[in-house]
Amino acid sequence: MSRILVINPNSTEAVTRSMDAALDPLRAPGGPEIASVTLAEGPPGIQSQRDVDFVVPHLCRRIGEDNRSDAFVIACFSDPGLHSARETTDRPVLGISEVGMTTALNLGQRIGVIAVLRQSIPRHTRYFRAMGIAERIAGEVAVDLPVVELSDEAKTGARMLAVGRALKDEHGADVLVMGCAGMARYRAPLEQALGVPVIDPTQAAVGMAISLVQLGLRPRA
Repeated sequence: MSRILVINPNSTEAVTRSMDAALDPLRAPGGPEIASVTLAEGPPGIQSQRDVDFVVPHLCRRIGEDNRSDAFVIACFSDPGLHSARETTDRPVLGISEVGMTTALNLGQRIGVIAVLRQSIPRHTRYFRAMGIAERIAGEVAVDLPVVELSDEAKTGARMLAVGRALKDEHGADVLVMGCAGMARYRAPLEQALGVPVIDPTQAAVGMAISLVQLGLRPRA
């Protein structure tokens, strides 16, 4: 059986459990195994450029030493080490930010991003510019909760709804992307409440990985 490895680069197990549960709709008989793991060496949350830089060698080593998986997903919205990781293997390596944002391009004209912390926004903005999609970003607003607190459903759900409504009503977003793998459980209720597509980027990246694996597509040197 083919296998997709989804790596949470932070060390918070609650994030891994939440994102893994959200991947259940993508698990199907005869389809690839989807395995979610936590990078034990990572910080509790990837919340700064220093955190991003720190996890890169650990991610690359984990991917480079894996001989079982047919594709890899880096489940952090900063896509830490994405291009470095691609140099360690001839199998597909996908970043949830890159796939989540390009998925949003197909569902709306103006993308709103729900960030974890406001400090993350300049880093994301640099990435969106590098991707060439900055002009399609309606806005990015933070819930201002650290990653380890995202499992508080009452607090996080209320803040995500308020931020999502602001992005839709004040910034003109017609599609939303959740800017953290730890937000996965809130996608469906947020979409229902706001009436616009809401993308869980980890689901989007794993869906892409399934397609690549089943079609036998992989990078060519």
